[in-house]
Order: sequence, then C-alpha cells, then structure tokens
Amino acid sequence: MDSNSKRLSSQLKNSGLRPSKSLGQHFLTDPVHLNRIIAAAELGASDTILEVGPGPGNLTRLLCAAVPQGRVIAVELDSRMITYLQQHLAGCANLELLQADILQTNIAELAGPAGEGTPQPSFKVVANLPYYITSAILRYLLEGAPRPERLVVLVQREVAQRICAVPGEMSILAVSVQLFGAPRLVARVPAGAFVPPPKVESAILRIDVYPQPLVATPELPLFFKVVRAGFGEKRKQLRNALAHGLALPPAVGEALLRAAGIDPQRRAETLTLTEWHTLTHHYQEL
Repeated sequence: MDSNSKRLSSQLKNSGLRPSKSLGQHFLTDPVHLNRIIAAAELGASDTILEVGPGPGNLTRLLCAAVPQGRVIAVELDSRMITYLQQHLAGCANLELLQADILQTNIAELAGPAGEGTPQPSFKVVANLPYYITSAILRYLLEGAPRPERLVVLVQREVAQRICAVPGEMSILAVSVQLFGAPRLVARVPAGAFVPPPKVESAILRIDVYPQPLVATPELPLFFKVVRAGFGEKRKQLRNALAHGLALPPAVGEALLRAAGIDPQRRAETLTLTEWHTLTHHYQEL
C-alpha cells in the first residue's frame, strides 16, 4: 500500500469510517490517475461540474481547484461521506454537497435554471462511478435533459471496452451510449490505485456528447424497442430475434430486415447505429 492509500485509510479509520461494500465504494488514491481524469476533462475555470459519488473527496478537491470561478456539485448517497467531506473540504468555497441518489435527482435543477430566453447552463460530469450501477447512471445522464457536454468517468475496464465497441462486438450498452456521444478509453487503471482495491481492472472513459442524439428524441422509445428486441436472444440471427422480440410472424421479420437493406442472417452485434435507425423507420411503417 503506497503512502496516499495509507493516509486515506488512516483518515477514514480515525473518522470511524469503512468503505461500504453494498455501495461499491472503492476510492481512487493514486495521484497520477487522479490527474489523468482532470486532464481528460479539459476543464475551464468557470465550468460547472457534476461529480457522482465523491466518497472522501480525493477527486473532488482537484475539481474544486480546477474550476476556481465555477461550481462543483457533488452528489453522494452515503451520509457518512457527506459529513466527512464537510469536515475535510471545508475550504472549498465552490463545492456544493448534496446527499441524494443520482438516479432520483433532477439534473435540470442541479445544473441551475436557465434564465428567460437563455439556454440551460452547460455542465460536465467527472466522477468515479459506482461499478454496480454504471450503466444505469450513464443512461440516466445521457437520456435526460439537460445532457452534459462531456463525461469523464472511472468505470470497470470491461464496461469501458464494451461502450467503445465497434460493429461486430456491439451491445445494447454500446448502442445506448454511442447514440448520444463519442466514447474513447483514455487510460487503464490498476486495482492497486484504489482503497480498497477492487477485484477488477478499471479505466478512464471519456464521452463527448453530441449537441443532439443521432436519433430524434421523439423516436427514442421506438428505437430502443427495436434494439432491445434485436439483442433479446443472444447470438440468434436477427430474423429470429426480431420476430420473437417484436411479436412478428417470422416472414414479416425477415421482410422488415430486407426492406432496411439488412441480411436477415446477421446478428444484432454487427449492426451500425445507422442500420438500427433505418430498421426502426421500416418497423414504424408496418
């Protein structure tokens, strides 16, 4: 255990705190990787930052220093950590702490109301996400309104790789993220960089969010209905998966795919976002 890990472990112990397994708490202590997260976020001095799950504030402190004229809004579910942050980051005047479940939080109210005739204030998400609800948090932030302009998040390495997948290895998660922004894996982070060390490798993931999703917002429910049907039966040919998932006669499912210019024998993981969009339009016309 390095000196930073020992210091944090000692501080937590002196405060009567232990990382919660049920909340998936693994705190990044390695300064090299903490600074990589800050660099990847490309922060401006007046930016508004949303941090999910700040824990003991290792990243929070750096965020506050990086946006001296901005805001750092840290949403933490664990009330114990809120108390700890209030004590240890009392000097961070631009820090706003909120004890809440991010999945139950009104993002528009957090980011700040838009003035009359002005757009909703922009914000960035920078966070070490709880691994057990990473996918749910990403979808909540990307599918909601307002959307962040950028996310730089620490996630499980395998999840980051799935999100960055190309056709041939796509998943519902990859489609759900790439519909809203361009993801890239910034760096891998070893388990030893955390207290306590997780049982998996981690990665820093950056997502640059598009001004508008690649599918118009009113079409999203139908789009995801088709995508879920396609991925509903793992490794099955699309003609079978769609027929079952959309309750279509097999002949109709095959005709739908041919009308969209897609070989019925292909599998869901091979389709591009454009092909899913085209398939949705043809399904809508049935």
